[in-house]
Amino acid sequence: MSSTSTSRLRAALVVAGFVVAAAGVRTQPVAGPTIDDILNLKRVGAPAISPNGQQAAYTIRETNWEENAYETEIWIGDAATGQSRQVTNARKSSSQPAFSPDGAWLGFVSDRDGKRQVYRIALAGGEAERLTNADEGVNGFAWSPGGKEIAFTMLDPQSEAMKEREKRWGDIKIEDQDQRFTHLYVFDLAAKTAKQVTKGNFVVGSFEWSPDGRTIAFDHRATSDPADSGTADISSVMPATLESHVIVAQEGPDSNPHWSPDGTQIAFITAMAKPNFFYANSVIATIMPGSAKVQPVSEAFDEDPNLIAWTKAGIHFAASQHTWAYLFTLSPQTKQITKHAVRDAWIGGGFSLTPDGTTAAFTATGATEFPDVYVAPIQTMAAKKVSNAGAQIASWPKHTREVIAWKSQDGAAIEGVLHKPADFVQGRRYPLLIVIHGGPTGVSRPTPYGSGTAYPIDAFLAKGALVLEPNYRGSAGYGEKFRSLNVRNLGIGDAWDVLSGIDALVQQGLADRDRVGSMGWSQGGYISAFLTTRHSDRFKAISVGAGISDWMTYYVNTDIHPFTRQYLKSTPWDDPKIYADTSPMTYIKQARTPTLIQHGDQDARVPIPNAFQLYQGLRDQNVPVQLSIFKGFGHGINKPKANRAAMQQNLDWFTRYIWNQPTGTQQ
Repeated sequence: MSSTSTSRLRAALVVAGFVVAAAGVRTQPVAGPTIDDILNLKRVGAPAISPNGQQAAYTIRETNWEENAYETEIWIGDAATGQSRQVTNARKSSSQPAFSPDGAWLGFVSDRDGKRQVYRIALAGGEAERLTNADEGVNGFAWSPGGKEIAFTMLDPQSEAMKEREKRWGDIKIEDQDQRFTHLYVFDLAAKTAKQVTKGNFVVGSFEWSPDGRTIAFDHRATSDPADSGTADISSVMPATLESHVIVAQEGPDSNPHWSPDGTQIAFITAMAKPNFFYANSVIATIMPGSAKVQPVSEAFDEDPNLIAWTKAGIHFAASQHTWAYLFTLSPQTKQITKHAVRDAWIGGGFSLTPDGTTAAFTATGATEFPDVYVAPIQTMAAKKVSNAGAQIASWPKHTREVIAWKSQDGAAIEGVLHKPADFVQGRRYPLLIVIHGGPTGVSRPTPYGSGTAYPIDAFLAKGALVLEPNYRGSAGYGEKFRSLNVRNLGIGDAWDVLSGIDALVQQGLADRDRVGSMGWSQGGYISAFLTTRHSDRFKAISVGAGISDWMTYYVNTDIHPFTRQYLKSTPWDDPKIYADTSPMTYIKQARTPTLIQHGDQDARVPIPNAFQLYQGLRDQNVPVQLSIFKGFGHGINKPKANRAAMQQNLDWFTRYIWNQPTGTQQ
């Protein structure tokens, strides 16, 4: 049996709750997990409820070290018994499970044969059947209400002109001109044929069939460039005739259409033409196709709603509330909003609802529970677990997580997640490590044994540190006003929030102010870079992951120019002072803190000139600095060996400067 097959067998037994005794498999409890142990954790995702609400399909991600990849397979859990069984078992990954309307089939996307295609498998048994033969691979798909067709999206093939140019001149990209578009196709299950149903210079995103199966509503934007996200509008097409109509065309992004149960209206997410949609609340609105009247229905909800479905029970959406996350139902008539939660201190996500809106499948976690898949009636939320991923960490140390609050320098109320080691002793001062999320509209939540991408929080806890994840101003879950607090105040106000959190823990006798470090990725990397230059005297060590070092450098290189213009309210040519005031490089001569810099060389969101700029500036100040360039990676590090390297580098860096201990790893 290959090591990949062995890994899948172990995943099956572990998730089922059994203990595996085989060569090389540790069966006894251990003192604490290693970095590889964390990276090897099987993680559930993508829950999909069956039409009758009795089953939930979901994915389990596992680590394939031989292929240096994270791979997913699909499982189905039974709500009555809580038992699960594996449905797919092929090379590479199977994902996006979706039941057919009659519940007899499970559709999914897989790259087992090369490019991503749509497959289906009979729930009664048998082998998976490949349906599509998309030249460029399938992005997403959806069953028609009658189950006889499948809609899917695919990137347009390279044009003949581009092929000819490449053949003659080589690989040359002309910025803002070489555009390839994504279009909608419909596959006929009986005829085994697919036809393109949208055409034009636009990129199709999300889409949904009308209840009668005659029309597909879809959102589309000018290009795939993230800077064009604000051009998203909504249209419809009738696959039988290819007749198409624009439904919503207003300024700012309008996306994620969902039909009303009677097919007369569409709900969607919109900025309602607000120019500052990067930090302003989006809302749910409705429209009747053929009408120009857009009716917002969720203005009273002070957070970004993630629209899921419109059923007879109402309009369903998910949203964060501080560090927690829930399912909500909105009445389009009264605009009343009902929260559905197993308990208040609860994090739900990935909600999938039955057509009648009575039952949901979802992933859930809390401060002590590892994420698992559940099924529940949404009125009672009496959740039944259908996976058992939490069994993997049953014998691991029981570190604790709690949500704490403090006041920032300007009086803003800030929350954060404080991790304490399992053997925490009250009255002892601990080294303190700050892990700062990205975004800025990300959010840190109190969950055990996180995703393990760059920062080995649990390894820091095992060494005897406290770890604080601050939800600084701009974080999601706290409303529009809070998200607006770092407008023209980036870095400056964020630093207030971090430093005041450190001060609060020092004043409470928990943290040793002389042994503090900070780290973060993306916006968290930018804040850490700001701390290493402007507030260098407060930290023993800092790690900057894919961080911004200079806002002008960022602005002219990034793929989302509107982000900077909205947050700083200007371009660098019109207001160079605000760009300088909020840039770490402005304060480089104050830098003293040993700094690790990690960056992907293909990063389009925060391009690598930011890393070189900070690196050279620190070198010129004779500050200990290491620049690690992850070859072939963009803004995220998403392969296990690179994750292992990033985590080990951070563990070594802080071990050296916080604990003054030597490290044996050389990378």
